Amino acid sequence: MTALAAPAHDRGITTLTLDSPANRNALSAPLVAALSAALDACAADGTVRAVVLTHTGNTFCAGADLTAPPDPHALVALMRQIVALPKPVVARVTGHVRAGGLGLLAACDISAAGPGATFALTESRLGLAPAVISMPLLPRIDPRAAARYYLTGERFDATEAARIGLITLAAEEVDKDLAPVLDGLRKASPQGLAASKELVTATVLSNFDQHAEDLIARSAALFASAEAREGMTAFLERRDPAWEL
Repeated sequence: MTALAAPAHDRGITTLTLDSPANRNALSAPLVAALSAALDACAADGTVRAVVLTHTGNTFCAGADLTAPPDPHALVALMRQIVALPKPVVARVTGHVRAGGLGLLAACDISAAGPGATFALTESRLGLAPAVISMPLLPRIDPRAAARYYLTGERFDATEAARIGLITLAAEEVDKDLAPVLDGLRKASPQGLAASKELVTATVLSNFDQHAEDLIARSAALFASAEAREGMTAFLERRDPAWEL
């Protein structure tokens, strides 16, 4: 199974495409490793001005792969890598984003989603919580919206995602709306982009540096719990969990 498509390059923009259709681009250990290596290559390549992160199929990212989950430290390192990359990372979303996929999305600097995109933080329905993804997510989104969607797991669309600060643009035509953004990045100097990104990501990086270990431990405890085992088993068996009323 291919986790990541071969990078594509166009006038300083490198596109990395999540390409794991068998599990709806869920964050498996191979996908996390492949994406991290590709980002390292982009950081070292002087011809790369910015990175676009996109996907094949109708799902940007379904969250953690429950059958082959990545090491929590590796997932945290990947999100921090995106935030700390000295080049802008732009998310191009035309499909669904769930759970841990929202952490990947929130780590990006700029994001656009089309009318077919939907979003949901479904962890509470599995006996879990959006623990480690809170590090990039909570500094980005409206606190009242965070409370609602963290607790209920409701699905929302791109317009709502833009309203609450999860994404930058709710686009009718994603590529058309992203074109001026990418052109703007091409006009900026590499030094100017890196220095400007440092300013806007300082709070998010501070979150990682202060809270990563505590949130990894909290996440591990939840995953090991009886309620989470029931929630994940029910999800994989496509039935309601025992607690659903």
